[in-house]
Amino acid sequence: MRTVTAIADWRSAAEELRTAGHSVALVPTMGALHAGHASLIEAARRDGHEVILTIFVNQRQFNDASDFERYPRTTEADLEVARAAGAAVVALPSAAEMWPSGTATTVHVEGLSENWEGADRPGHFDGMASVVTKLLTITGPCTAYFGEKDFQQLAIIRRLVADLGLPVTVVGAPIIRDHDGLALSSRNVRLSAQNRSAALAIPATVARAARGGTVSEIEAEACEILTAAGLTVSYAAVVNAATLAPYAAGDSGPARFIVAAIAGDVRLLDNGPTLMTGDTHAARH
Repeated sequence: MRTVTAIADWRSAAEELRTAGHSVALVPTMGALHAGHASLIEAARRDGHEVILTIFVNQRQFNDASDFERYPRTTEADLEVARAAGAAVVALPSAAEMWPSGTATTVHVEGLSENWEGADRPGHFDGMASVVTKLLTITGPCTAYFGEKDFQQLAIIRRLVADLGLPVTVVGAPIIRDHDGLALSSRNVRLSAQNRSAALAIPATVARAARGGTVSEIEAEACEILTAAGLTVSYAAVVNAATLAPYAAGDSGPARFIVAAIAGDVRLLDNGPTLMTGDTHAARH
């Protein structure tokens, strides 16, 4: 496994792989790697790609400076995870390497960025979309793998790739869960034992949504489950899986239940498919 820190070396490594006849997969991360990240590398390898994994904690997508400072940095352990999963190249650019002259350019995906996480974390998706656009541009033609846990992020990336005509195929990979059902996240290490137990209400709402029902039933019951566990609910909503708009009467596309809740001071996300039956009216939470 090769490690690079300079953008020029990263770009060269990708081109060398393609010149040698390999297809390239990109797995962008902010480090603190866990089995979910490893599953992305392994999925790309199964699909026949050579994997470039990036580790860059992108300050632009943190609207809370303290959250950025607390984000775990575990480079040595991350390299071991990447090596074991089969990455060919790990790119570890510094902030100075990524933004040597600061940042005057922002990528904004209108219509998908303003609600849900976007409403609660102003600027988050603009920062994410801007850095992902740069990661994809540096890597060049590739297949990019992202986890479905960050479902809104995945939808935004799909749209920006389509709108900008980037030579990239975007693959969404299934959520990887811990033994107790909690979706794997780099933030989970910040949960106390008590908050970890309470956080299990989050996957419980996803399981409830998977059984289907009306929008009002699913959303109301989800909020009841979360508040009974002592969590602060940011949102628990049934949306159109393509547009992320609240699911409404007349929608014909697949529905997705998305949820964000806070356990202690840790914000956690989850989601899953759901089947609408009957009335789609809902009182939003």
